[in-house]
Amino acid sequence: MAKKSDTPNRINSLLQDVGQMMILNADPAERLQDTHLRVENLPIQLVRPDPAQPRRVLPETIYQAFHQQHLTPYQALKELVQLVQIAARQKGRPFTHILDLLPNPNDESETDTPVTLTPEEILLRDLVNLAVTIRDDGQVNPLTVVDKSEGMTHIYQIETGERRYWATWLMMEFLPGYQGDGSIPCIIVPSNRASVFRQAKENTSRAGLNAIAMARQAALLVLAAHQIRPPDGPVSNDYYRQALELDLRSKREYSADILSAMGGLSRARFSRIKALIGLSDEAIEIADRHDLDEARLRYVLALPEDQQAEMVRQIIEYGLTRKQVEEMCLMDDESDKSEETVLPSEIRRTVKLLRLTVNVDPYETAKALFEAEGDIYTARIHLQKLRAFIDEVDKRLLGQ
Repeated sequence: MAKKSDTPNRINSLLQDVGQMMILNADPAERLQDTHLRVENLPIQLVRPDPAQPRRVLPETIYQAFHQQHLTPYQALKELVQLVQIAARQKGRPFTHILDLLPNPNDESETDTPVTLTPEEILLRDLVNLAVTIRDDGQVNPLTVVDKSEGMTHIYQIETGERRYWATWLMMEFLPGYQGDGSIPCIIVPSNRASVFRQAKENTSRAGLNAIAMARQAALLVLAAHQIRPPDGPVSNDYYRQALELDLRSKREYSADILSAMGGLSRARFSRIKALIGLSDEAIEIADRHDLDEARLRYVLALPEDQQAEMVRQIIEYGLTRKQVEEMCLMDDESDKSEETVLPSEIRRTVKLLRLTVNVDPYETAKALFEAEGDIYTARIHLQKLRAFIDEVDKRLLGQ
């Protein structure tokens, strides 16, 4: 049996094998020609995430502040922890240490009743879980980074592996028992061999790339084909939206590679996903946080921009199905279009929502309302307001 002191050497040897496998197994068009490509343990301070990365690990406000260099990695994670603590406290799940987010197998008081966590809680819990795994077992899967060094200034931008980057910072700064040297294993790619196509294949091959992230990825590939590079610093939705005016017809030589990098999508599916980047900024942020699927979001695009975020909130709050979203966004009664009665779209959607409640389970609705509000008193206040609203509507109906 190998001694514990031999573990670093064995991991480094394994990492070298991983680097060589990436060279040998890459697609011929993307194969890295540098036969001396190797894994190096880089100081993590020299490694930076790619601002244009489609998968947003950090919440939008923290992402913007970090890439504007207003926050260090430690400060960004501290902001995230505080954000999650506030969200968890509002739901009656306060915690002191981030390890409290992980289930305790020895705690017999924990019930089997599933708890609906907020997106922020899920994000931090998953990062903590990954950090604990790296701390206990070592990081066998290295990051892929692009050498962006200039002169004596060394800097490396992450091509794949941003979640591992943040988990390593979390392990170093927030978890007990860290005994490393502040480095992180990386496969270094020369700057002239960076590939948005390789990045896309890595992203789409891993679980968890939601519809909004897929839309950003699709936009990046189209923009790369048209040689439109992302700006330095944080990337706004307007950058990705440039792809809405572009298509694959004028870049047929890239079409097969783009569709392959997106997981072998059809052209129609690719177009529907890319179109989601046309949603309003607020709708994009909410849909991204809650991992909403394309099947429901496609109908939200039919609404005016100032109404899209509210529709996304209703999808989340009421758990609307694809069919229900389609009905609320696209089906306008003829009476609504008559010259005599032109109702605001908010009123029409409220009426449609009331009509959809016929088949809704009251028990599940009460459960969802309680989980959304965090306590029974706030939930009942909302019900009382809704009851008063319905009573007033009933009076208006009787009085015509």
